[in-house]
Amino acid sequence: MNKNDYMIRREKESDHRQVENLVREAFWNVYRPGCLEHFVLHELRNHPDFIPELDFVMEKDGEIIGQNIFVKTVIRCDDGRECPVLTMGPICITPRLKRQGYGRILLDYSLKKAAATGAGAVLFEGDIDFYSHCGFTYASDFGIRYQDLPEGEDASFFLCRELKEGYLDGITGVYGPHEGYLVDEKEAERFDSTFPYKEKLKLPGQLF
Repeated sequence: MNKNDYMIRREKESDHRQVENLVREAFWNVYRPGCLEHFVLHELRNHPDFIPELDFVMEKDGEIIGQNIFVKTVIRCDDGRECPVLTMGPICITPRLKRQGYGRILLDYSLKKAAATGAGAVLFEGDIDFYSHCGFTYASDFGIRYQDLPEGEDASFFLCRELKEGYLDGITGVYGPHEGYLVDEKEAERFDSTFPYKEKLKLPGQLF
């Protein structure tokens, strides 16, 4: 990879189908047989909390190889306030180019742009082994709890990064996934049927 090997830009409407297919390829059979992420993206673009100026694609040799998005969310604070934050994702790189540094570049670029909007923090469900290298830590380190997760249950998937130092100082409370991520699986099936057939497989390590 060199500095002229890729470009990152805003997603255009004409990119939508290609990007949805990229997301489908990247998440297929990873967390469940098949995936929902491409439908989640499709639905989120039409939600008022979606942030078009933080809707990015990465190109290499004229092909879209990566994408990332953000939506507006809140922490419901224990003192009754609502603390505005961002939720990130889905974010992905095409499977054939994973572990080559493109994902880190896209993530760093996206977070820099998110910080430039004035956002104070980003919450995300992901793998700490990767995202800790990009400034994320466990949300519990900030006193933020995941909605409906019983005390003592593993919350290591629930990550947070401040974009403004000290933004979450004195904040404790509960975060719930944005409604846009909670799609109807039957609707997702119908949407997926408009793409080329892919076999759904039950594999070790899947969450669902």
